[in-house]
Amino acid sequence: MVFKRVMTVGSPRRLRLEFSSIFDMVDVVQVISDHVSREIGLDEDATHWVGVAIRECVINAIKHGNRHDSSKHVFVEFTIGPVGVPTLVVSVRDQGAGFDPAELQNPLAPENLLKSSGRGIFLIRSFMDDVQLMRAPQGGMEVRMTKRVQPALETDSALHTP
Repeated sequence: MVFKRVMTVGSPRRLRLEFSSIFDMVDVVQVISDHVSREIGLDEDATHWVGVAIRECVINAIKHGNRHDSSKHVFVEFTIGPVGVPTLVVSVRDQGAGFDPAELQNPLAPENLLKSSGRGIFLIRSFMDDVQLMRAPQGGMEVRMTKRVQPALETDSALHTP
């Protein structure tokens, strides 16, 4: 696995990962995802659901994109927005043949409800604020997911102080 942390003053912070298409790496990415999510201020629930989305995306890259070919790599990039802009952007790219996102089946359609697969992108879209699916210029597919930190709600006592 290759880790690369890229930081310059005043710009977003980035952490880049590159690893072979093996499922053992999913847990490593999960640990990093949880750490980064907490670092930018996501609460426990949001950290969990962001982790689910990223795990699903990495699993899809290994299984569907690279077709379990351990000679192909998965690339994951975590980008934390600049100071004052609490945003996490995660890109996951594979080296597979790619697919046309317009051809994804609706997992909620009656004919798809009992299928054992086909819900990954649906779940990712449910847990993240923005999801973009695109063919990567380097080859393969790239999924770019964005999660914005929601400001903490004030407590009732803070709202009612004289």
